[in-house]
Amino acid sequence: MGFQMQPYGVQAMLKEGHKHLSGLEEAVLKNIDACKQLSVITRTSLGPNGMNKMVINHLDKIFVTNDAATIVNELEIQHPAAKILVLASKAQQEEIGDGANLTISFAGELLQNAEELIRMGLHPSEIISGYSKAINKTVEILDELVEKGSEKMDVRNKEQVISRMKAAVASKQFGQEDILCPLIADACIQVCPKNPVNFNVDNVRVAKLLGGGLHNCTVVRGMALKIDAVGSIKRVEKAKVAVFASGIDTSATETKGTVLIHSAEQLENYAKTEEAKIEELIKAVADSGARVIVSGGAVGEMALHFCERYKLMVLKISSKFELRRFCRTTGAVAVLKLSQPNPDDLGYVDSVSVEEIGGVRVTIVKNEEGGNSVCTVVLRGSTDSILDDLERAVDDGVNTYKAMCRDSRIVPGAAATEIELARKLKEFSFKETGLDQYAIAKFAESFEMVPKTLAENAGLNAMEIISSLYAEHSTGNTKVGIDLDQGVVCKDVSTMNVWDLHITKYFALKYAADAACTVLRVDQIIMAKPAGGPKRDPAAGMDED
Repeated sequence: MGFQMQPYGVQAMLKEGHKHLSGLEEAVLKNIDACKQLSVITRTSLGPNGMNKMVINHLDKIFVTNDAATIVNELEIQHPAAKILVLASKAQQEEIGDGANLTISFAGELLQNAEELIRMGLHPSEIISGYSKAINKTVEILDELVEKGSEKMDVRNKEQVISRMKAAVASKQFGQEDILCPLIADACIQVCPKNPVNFNVDNVRVAKLLGGGLHNCTVVRGMALKIDAVGSIKRVEKAKVAVFASGIDTSATETKGTVLIHSAEQLENYAKTEEAKIEELIKAVADSGARVIVSGGAVGEMALHFCERYKLMVLKISSKFELRRFCRTTGAVAVLKLSQPNPDDLGYVDSVSVEEIGGVRVTIVKNEEGGNSVCTVVLRGSTDSILDDLERAVDDGVNTYKAMCRDSRIVPGAAATEIELARKLKEFSFKETGLDQYAIAKFAESFEMVPKTLAENAGLNAMEIISSLYAEHSTGNTKVGIDLDQGVVCKDVSTMNVWDLHITKYFALKYAADAACTVLRVDQIIMAKPAGGPKRDPAAGMDED
């Protein structure tokens, strides 16, 4: 028996197979490195000229997008520190729905600068205290940069909505924002409730249809369902609607029963009574005034025959989420089983028609007068990945609308705000006396990442642009940003009409600083041995609903 060395210290305390990393070199700098790698991935997608990433997930689905939230969702990130940044960006996505890229890239930049400070000999806790002071000061400066008069806004005024939404949509679909913004603004304004704070993002739907181009996109007041009508009636106008959650068919009885049939006549009568029963039910629905029947399940042959006879249009919506939205659009109440509906349960539609768009049969349900509760943006494009990307742009626009309903203040876009923050924070750091001042100065420097990245992604000279931006801002032109169209270095943002929402910036910077401080606070990583058992693939990607 060979001489076996007894484990000692932490090794003796923990189960075998664990990993224990501690100290600056092993834990802190490794964590910072992982976060830097993540932010390098997302950084090149920042801004309107951001590059696309092609991500292929474990189910071989291909995503081609420059939307950071989608990218980090589909990259299955394992490193615990990088996961903290992903969580921060998810929080931003949940809270505002835009600005996830800024959160990750800015946090990565903060950590990179923290690494330089650690190598200079500062302790992480000094850096954290400096960063905390800096973010508080940043929030103060942000409030000063808010455009005068922007806190009062009419959320039903299309011009004002578009000016605030433009930057968010342009960062996903540069060059198409002038076509997309009016569509999104129209859709949002139509479903905006009396109190805009209660705006529900789910009420703006997106229908993606292959073929055509961007100029074929439209807004439908109501719903566009990718289904065909079941019967032969394809168009009904100004009609009442009955919705049945279960299918329209003869339902089997609850209990099992045996029927003894002695003669052929009884057999014939048995079939006839079934027929008569269905006819009676369908006739009851027709008599209630309904001319459109919507079924949540299967539609029986016989039931369909009688629906045709009574000139009823039949739609089959199998997704229960779509069925709920349909009820919301028409104001109908879903009845559980086929029976005569109450007049209160019936909904109303202006028109239901089956149209063919790009070779796909689409049922368009319009409801102009009634409660404008659901609106659909019909997107057209040549490939699935283009349509997915357009949908993300629309999502961003709708989320921005929701954010501006909560708080409509705006700050200059095109990196004008960031340069001003960097300049003011630098001045603030000179007034500090402790070691914090170095951390505050580095925090200020981190803001330069935004103009630098915007310029690099557009293929411009970053150093030249940053220095001329600083020069302009120091003369008091606080609204000067990069003009990416002309590649001209600087231009007043108010003439270009590029504005960012104050609330988006506020949360993105706050979450980024919090995430960076969380990563810096870690000085030991103790990983248990992963649980055994064969590795199973996670369940297939479910529908977003």
